[in-house]
Order: sequence, then C-alpha cells, then structure tokens
Amino acid sequence: MRPVIRPAITAALLATCAGVAAAQPILRPAPGAPTSLTPQQAAARAIYKEMVEINTADSVGSVTKSAQALAARFKAAGFPAADIHLVGPADKPEKQNLVVRYRGKGSGKPILLLAHLDVVQAKRSDWANDPFVMREESGYFLGRGVADDKSMAAILAANVLRYKQENWIPERDLILALTADEEGGGANGVSWLIANRKELIDAEYAINEGGGGTLGPDDKPLFHSVQAAEKVYADFTLTVRNTGGHSSVPRKDNAIYSLAAALLKVQQYTFPVELNDVTRPFFEQTAKVEMPSLAAAMRALSANPADTAAARIISTDPRYASMLRTTCVATMLDGGHAANALPQTATANVNCRIAPTSKASTVKAALQRIIGDTAVAITTDRPDRSDGAPTPINATLLQATTSLTKQMFNGVPVIPTMSTGATDGYRLRAAGIPTYGVSGIFSSPGETNAHGRDEKLRIKSFYDGLDFLYQLVKQVSGPLKPMS
Repeated sequence: MRPVIRPAITAALLATCAGVAAAQPILRPAPGAPTSLTPQQAAARAIYKEMVEINTADSVGSVTKSAQALAARFKAAGFPAADIHLVGPADKPEKQNLVVRYRGKGSGKPILLLAHLDVVQAKRSDWANDPFVMREESGYFLGRGVADDKSMAAILAANVLRYKQENWIPERDLILALTADEEGGGANGVSWLIANRKELIDAEYAINEGGGGTLGPDDKPLFHSVQAAEKVYADFTLTVRNTGGHSSVPRKDNAIYSLAAALLKVQQYTFPVELNDVTRPFFEQTAKVEMPSLAAAMRALSANPADTAAARIISTDPRYASMLRTTCVATMLDGGHAANALPQTATANVNCRIAPTSKASTVKAALQRIIGDTAVAITTDRPDRSDGAPTPINATLLQATTSLTKQMFNGVPVIPTMSTGATDGYRLRAAGIPTYGVSGIFSSPGETNAHGRDEKLRIKSFYDGLDFLYQLVKQVSGPLKPMS
C-alpha cells in the first residue's frame, strides 16, 4: 500500500490545506491486554520491539539491518547456515531479504510464511512520540509498523523459533520470507526472489497479511476474514502541456485549470459495481452479522449487483464501499515552473485500485471518457493482468482456520475477503503460488491507522494472533493434537 502526496499546485489549494489543524488522536482504552507474559509472549514481544525500532522506511531506512538482526536470532537458535539466506539485489545493500527454511520430515511441498519488513515513512514532527520507539499505552502497541506489517513478521518469526526450541518437526518444510519494499521503492523483495531465487520460496501456498478479524462496537469478534483476492494497484499519470507564456496575459487553455477540471470529473465519477467469486459470498456471509439496514442491502446486492439503491447504502460504510467497485483517487500534483509564468506542464497521479474482474486498459478508457478532454494525456505502465483474481482457498487451510476460529473467537464466521489495498500476494499468485491472508489479529474498523500517524495495534490482538498462527501453521503442516 503506497500512497504518496506531493505539494498542491495552486495557491487556493495550499490555503485550504493550511487551515486544517492536525488533531491529536484520542486513544480509547482497548480491553484485554495481559497483565503478565508467558515466556513465548515475552520472546515474541522482544522480536516485535526490535523490528519496530529499526527504521526500515524506503530511502531513509534499512531493511537489511532488520533482516540481519533476525538472522542472528535464527543462527543462535541452531538453524544451519545453509538454511538462512540474506539475499537481494547487489546494488541495493540496504534492501536484502531474509529467507529461512525450517526442515520437515516429509516430501510435501513447503508452506511459505510471508511478511514484509519495510514500512511507510513516518516523520517525527508528525507524531506525538518517536514513531520508531515501540510504546504501550491504553491497551495498544504504538509505533510505525506495529500493524503493517511488523506484527505479522514478528509473530511468524517468533513461532518458527518456538517450533525449533520445542523440537517440533513438521511433515513438510516451512519457509519464512521477510522482505523489502512492499510499501514502495525499487527493490521489491518478493519480485526479486521470484525473478532470481524462486527455489528459495517456491511453495504449495503462502500465508500472508491481508486477512484478520473484525471487532464489533462492543469489542467482541464479529467475523474472521481470509484474504483470497485483492484489487489491482495501478497508477495513471494525467498530463496537460501547452506553450505557456507571461502570467500578465492569461489564456483560456491554462494547463493547471485543465488538469483541475479533469480531476474534478474523476472525483465525481463512481465506477459500476463489480462483484466476483469472493466479494459476492463475502457480502452474503457478512449480512448475517451486520446491522439490519446494511444486512438487507448486502443481501439485495448479492442477489442483484445492478441494485443501485442497495449499492448506495453499502457505499456509506467505508469498510465496504471500496469492495464494490474500482476506485480512482488523485494522490500527487505538480505543475508550473515559475510564479510569474503561465504553466507549460501540469501533472497529477491518479491511483486506482481495480476490481480483479476488470483491466487497466478498461480503466484508462473510462478515465478518458470521463474527462472528455484531448488536452489531458493519460498514461500508465500497468499491463493488463489478472494477478489479483480470486483464488480458491486451500481446503486444509480453510478447515484449520475455521476450527481454530471456533475455538478461540467464539465461533464467529470465517469469510473469504478481497483486500482493497495491495499486498505482495498478487506477485506470488502471478508466479503460481496461491496466497492467502490470514492472521487471527482482530481490530475495529479503521482502528490501526496503518500508514497514518500514531499507528497502533491492540496488545491483546497481537498475542491472540501469535497463538492463532502458532496453532494454524502446525495444523496445516501437522500433525497436531486438538487444542484443549
């Protein structure tokens, strides 16, 4: 997930933004944090803290430093050097990935445990406290990456180390891959591994971020999601050019005005509903636990995707609105070359999250039609691919997830879901490795503020996820006795 915002291109927009004060978040206490830690929880927390406190943001941080610290833990735990790999592009020494293989005793294809070590940049001046110091407050962990994605990375690493300590041997190999540049940058770890060292990560399927549990208003589990599809990330560049001139002699074909008019049309346009083999059952199942008005709309839309009234009701809830359709939003602006000159060029980035049943070329054509101005050139380097398409969930994984959810989270439903943001899962799916987001980490909608200021995760949720994934990986790579 890679939003980047540059300065606005008009004085009016700058003036509007300047008047908005950044309010400090109100931290509502999260119930259920343990008063004392088990040895396993303490070990996982130590790894988590170490990860969060190493700055791994693109361009200013080092994923390699975090990968090296983790590699040292696996070496100290007795993993053979031949099974610990620090690999990545030779010209990017700060973007090395960690891949660890835990040997099983059977011949089944491995299971890949995937998380990314990089994080979105966080400016100290924007945060109430240092974003690269992990804190505990009001039942939450706070710090950059505590939710996206160092919680998952710490849990997976801690559990593999625990398996080794307990001398538990799975029926098949487990592969832990902790990677770079998922959030952005030119050295994406999964892409590099696929292109250069696929044998290190080749697996029957991967367990990744993208899933998790939703809490209701009463802080009780509502449903548990398994990510089986994701929308396709695509950036479109809108460009307007003309000859410019002296600012004392304005012209009608001002590049900034043309671009601004185009962006307003994009803002006002709503793409049609596109349900698929994951989102349709998602809404059917979620209707069983949602409030009556939303539930009725979900059932109606599942039965008839052309029901505009139902779509309008669902669209009022940000949790679900982006799951209905392709979305496009302006994220970057640039224009002009001098304060006393008419602009010769104005550009904007429009970030689209494309429904997996659609294509980048279809969205580009829609943008051209919406804007209706040949002066606005639209380009993208996104090819037409179906790498976000729904994936049938592995039956053993789904059965184990359902069984554990029943035992740990009061039997709430397990619902396949489509992520509206991008993960590295789409890269693996395109390379022939089915990928599923599942975590056992529960939160309230919008609570974690991932990518935002004062990112947080419930302390209880971290330890629940630790236990859930410990049991889940054992069950799918087994054998394992049922939980007591």
